[in-house]
Amino acid sequence: MNFLRGVMGGQSAGAQPSGAETIQKLCDRVASSTLLDDRRDAVRALKSLSKKYRLEVGFQAMEHLINVLQTDRSDSEIIGYALDTLCNIVSNDLEEEEQEENSQKQVDDLGRQFTEIFIKQQENVTLLLTFLEEFDFHVRWPGVKLLTSLLKQQGPQVQQIILVSPMGVSRLMDLLADSREVIRNDGVLLLQQLTKSNAAIQKIVAFENAFERLLDIVTDEGNSDGGIVVEDCLLLLQNLLKNNNSNQNFFKEGSYIQRMKPWFEVGDDNSGWSAQKVTNLHLMLQLVRVLVSPTNPPGATSSCQKTMFHCGLLQQLCTILMATGVPADILTETINTVSEVIRGCQINQDYFASVNAPSNPPRPAIVVLLMSMVNERQPFVLRCAVLYCFQCYLYKNQKGQGEIVSTLLPSTIDATGNSVSAGQLLCGGLFSTDSVSNWCAAVALAHALQENATLKEQLLRVQLATSIGNPPVSLLQQCTNILSQGDKIDRRGSKVQTRVGLLMLLCTWLSDCPIAVTHFLHNSANIPFLTGQIAENLGEEEQLVQGLCALLLGICIYYNDNSLENCRKEKLKQLIEKRIGKENFIEKLGFISKHELYSRAAQKPQPSFSSPDHMMFDHEFTKLVKELEGIITKAIYKSSEEDKQEEEVKKSLEQHDNIVTHYKKVIREQDQQLEELKQKVNTLKSQNEQLQTAVTQQMSQIQQHKDQYNLLKVQLGKDNQHHSSHSDMLQMNGIQPEEISKLRQEIEELKNKHEALQGQLREKDSVIENMKSLQSETGTTEHSSQIAASAGLEQANELRRELEALRIQIQSQSSDISKLQSEKQELLQQMNTASVPALGDNSAITAAKNSELEGRLLQEIKELKSEVKTLSEEKALLKQHLDSINSTVAVLQDEKSKLHQEVTESKKEQDDLLVLLADQDQKILALKNKLKELGEPVEDEDDTESGDQGDEDEDGEEED
Repeated sequence: MNFLRGVMGGQSAGAQPSGAETIQKLCDRVASSTLLDDRRDAVRALKSLSKKYRLEVGFQAMEHLINVLQTDRSDSEIIGYALDTLCNIVSNDLEEEEQEENSQKQVDDLGRQFTEIFIKQQENVTLLLTFLEEFDFHVRWPGVKLLTSLLKQQGPQVQQIILVSPMGVSRLMDLLADSREVIRNDGVLLLQQLTKSNAAIQKIVAFENAFERLLDIVTDEGNSDGGIVVEDCLLLLQNLLKNNNSNQNFFKEGSYIQRMKPWFEVGDDNSGWSAQKVTNLHLMLQLVRVLVSPTNPPGATSSCQKTMFHCGLLQQLCTILMATGVPADILTETINTVSEVIRGCQINQDYFASVNAPSNPPRPAIVVLLMSMVNERQPFVLRCAVLYCFQCYLYKNQKGQGEIVSTLLPSTIDATGNSVSAGQLLCGGLFSTDSVSNWCAAVALAHALQENATLKEQLLRVQLATSIGNPPVSLLQQCTNILSQGDKIDRRGSKVQTRVGLLMLLCTWLSDCPIAVTHFLHNSANIPFLTGQIAENLGEEEQLVQGLCALLLGICIYYNDNSLENCRKEKLKQLIEKRIGKENFIEKLGFISKHELYSRAAQKPQPSFSSPDHMMFDHEFTKLVKELEGIITKAIYKSSEEDKQEEEVKKSLEQHDNIVTHYKKVIREQDQQLEELKQKVNTLKSQNEQLQTAVTQQMSQIQQHKDQYNLLKVQLGKDNQHHSSHSDMLQMNGIQPEEISKLRQEIEELKNKHEALQGQLREKDSVIENMKSLQSETGTTEHSSQIAASAGLEQANELRRELEALRIQIQSQSSDISKLQSEKQELLQQMNTASVPALGDNSAITAAKNSELEGRLLQEIKELKSEVKTLSEEKALLKQHLDSINSTVAVLQDEKSKLHQEVTESKKEQDDLLVLLADQDQKILALKNKLKELGEPVEDEDDTESGDQGDEDEDGEEED
């Protein structure tokens, strides 16, 4: 400061130098001094003068300060002074006294001009970003403040420079991790300015883990009880998420919605909330609404809604909704938030319907909210919020609509009067003396009927007791009575508002519901009232009512089914032409869409009105007007002949639709039957494959048995060698050993053949049993029985062939056995004759051997006899099996003939149906061509239907 004193007070006798001269000297010193201390003192002096002499310091010193930043980077102190000076020059955040003193200099423009000078060279911003990497507090903090000021003055330009700078955004994200709270908090403010209206930077910041860091800061600061730092973090989160679908999806996928639940935990004592807590909670609710806004893509909104339900966030919001002592503005915003969380989401709507208020006895939350809506002492914004909540509860919720309407029906009304229902509250608001209640109740009831023709018809059954002693009147009649007597009833608020609400309800109720139109026309006073309202030349306020009356009369014409002779379409159009005039009628109808309040209501679903007088139109009703305006205009200008032709075409189309629906049903049933048959065929195929695998396994087992038999045969050959002495003895007695071995071989071959035959018989028995079980399982359906019949015939033919072969083998074996027996008798005789002379000569050993051989031969003969007996029994069994198979084949052949006959008949019926459908298609095509010639829009469904028919025909051909 010694240098500053020397500059400012050098000449005691002469005049004091001006501020501009002093600044010029300081700038010269910064530019020319070789000593760092001198330059530092000069920059410190410029910093102290920069607030009072902002213009002079800015124009004279900015270039020198930028040079200091480039050349003296090693000295953190001079860099800090330079950054503070530049921040004072660029920033408009001066004290009030300084703003008053500098008001003539237009401080707002000065900041913008100096910012343009600084960022003209993009290297200056890049240089500033490098200083933000310095950990020194005296460098980093002024750098953050300077960059924030630059973004406030020239946001888009600075954003673009940072975006193209390498790692520019990443450097700024490091500020959130700084342990010094002042730098971290100012870093949040810097990111707020950086992310404004720039989706690219928003995405980069989000993917740099901003959500995690910001939510950690909010948690560390105490959630909603935190200070202004929480508010800044919430504002930055809004910047990152609002209108940014990519970041919203990233927020949901990162499970950050679950971390929002602790924000809304409130205690039992909700009195004495600080202003900062109210602000924080308000921003938190707005952040939830950003994620489920109706303007977001439907898929993203629905996903966030379901996540909020599963993590308990919706339940927490409903707790605040029913809590006591919550400030009014927080309660209003909570209602709006719950509205958008449940809008169009069935699971959330069902949960909301189950919420009860903590009262005695408990009441549904919907009833409690409707009580606030029809209570004129409640704040206007709160009543609008409740209406929005009710509309969101009914949006695409036919179940909820039915529950609301059911509370009005005679069978469900509580006769004891202990509890009030939603329907009773709506009727009470509809007929009260408060115009806002009239309008809100009418719009709420219209939403209960939206796109639901069944409920429109059921609501016609509602009867109201208007006064004691008088008969009850229908709800529809009471609405028209109030509408016609609207000017005579003393009402708090706008009478036009009441009439507009009732007309919107009637238009919604009667549209696309011919039965309701007939009920409305049945009262002879309604049409004269509407024509009288439309024909009068009333003031500008009444033009809106006239337009809605014209819309209601047009609905009565377009949706008229001509069931009332005096109110047919043609008569109503003649009435309009005589009393109003077609052009005048269309002009009055156009008043609706030209109204300013109509345009405002059409912008967004939430009802937001600056005052109760502006509460005229509902968002969903604007869609209905847009849809009906052109249709009614066409209907008014149509001639009676065109109407008749249109009616005939409609009737023929209805008949055709009925016929097509019938045949589609028939074809659908046939497709279902074919699908069942296909499934059964697949099961039969799988069973067949299993049987084939079983046969393969049995064949392998037979092969193993054959191998074992060959081994045994080899072993028997070895045993024969041990009996050579025995053969010699037989030769001595006159018996040839070759003959004995031949007999043994033949006996072994017979045994083998016998075993093979038994194995084959067992296999055929198993096949026959499987065929019988398949026949019993598949005999219930026509198609499967046909398959079983063909398979059974093939198996039966194979069995016949194999049985014939078995018979031939058995006959040949029996003849062989008889031959062997005769040969055996001859051998025995020879042995007897040969043994007589030999008895005396041979020794006792020879006699013993002969007796042993004789015993063996007798044993073998006995075994052969038993084998012949078993073979004959098995032959009888095979005959029985063959007879049963023949009977089975006969039954299957009968079933096959029946099936062929039924298939022929079904083909014939199908051909008849196709011919009839072709005739109907020709008639439809002719009728549609007539409609097109008459200028009527016709939905062309022939291609899709013919495509479906072609696919069904192809399926039928494949099945045949």
